[in-house]
Amino acid sequence: MKAKNSLGTQKLAAVIALVVLFVFFSIFGDGFLKYSTVISIFDSLYYIGFMAIGVTFVIITGGIDLSIGTVCICCALIGGTLFQKGVPMALCLIIILIIGALFGLANGLMVSVMGLPAFIATLGTMMITRGLGSIVTNTASVTFPTGDAEGAWYKSIFKLQSQNLPQSMLAGIPTGFILLVVLAIIMAIILNKTRVGRYILALGSNKEATRLSGVNVVKWETLAFVISGAFAALAGISYAAIYSTLMPGTGNGFELDAIAGVVIGGTSLSGGVGSISGTLIGVFIMAVLKTGLPFVGLQPHYQLFITGFVLIFAVFMDVLNRKKRG
Repeated sequence: MKAKNSLGTQKLAAVIALVVLFVFFSIFGDGFLKYSTVISIFDSLYYIGFMAIGVTFVIITGGIDLSIGTVCICCALIGGTLFQKGVPMALCLIIILIIGALFGLANGLMVSVMGLPAFIATLGTMMITRGLGSIVTNTASVTFPTGDAEGAWYKSIFKLQSQNLPQSMLAGIPTGFILLVVLAIIMAIILNKTRVGRYILALGSNKEATRLSGVNVVKWETLAFVISGAFAALAGISYAAIYSTLMPGTGNGFELDAIAGVVIGGTSLSGGVGSISGTLIGVFIMAVLKTGLPFVGLQPHYQLFITGFVLIFAVFMDVLNRKKRG
């Protein structure tokens, strides 16, 4: 009960921080209150949000997944390369998701079966996927279809654009927000209402006690990483839909935004406590920061500087809450 109360308190604090940020940028940001700005927030929200939802499950187990950023880009690069070779887009999207899940499976097996620390296992996968994307594409950038080109239909899943839209909405309609919310609701139900979620939460609370109670900890810990990998791949699809051109060797750093959003939203790095709704709030904070800083005359890289302080504060609050819980 105390854990739930502390989680609720941190989520409330995150909501207040989000409102304060939005008001601040609205007052001091020249031109922030525009429809195009809202679209820009959603553009960065999608890929961070999908990664964050997936990695929430890993962090709740007490683990970490540093590979989600490079898995995101690597999977998209492989899918884009296959499309250029004539594979139908629908099949490419399925392959992207499968590859992401397989990377997650590899991480899960290294951690739960081989006994590697999650930090080292996923750091290795980060390096592998970063290099693999360059190998598959021969270091060339990959451009996904745009406009009315064959295969460009999938972009409307995340952003609907048309010349027939009103002038004020030519930046597009953020249809991807519907997908993000639907998947967030589904994953929240899985986390809070199913056996999968109960076992994953139990792993984070006390892994050894969970094992001694007869639960197959290898199975459920591995599943958490598979979920993380699959959502990282989905993030890659959304990134390609928004930005079209992908560069090999990129993606590292994306995981920092996602993990920061998860922690700011109230999920404990020590495991056992977390929520998908809190993660979404944290991701919104990251997206508003990324989009709003240029409007007040600061370059986007200041986001890292500010996020660092916010992240340290969020972890410090988690430490205090754990001490109160004994």
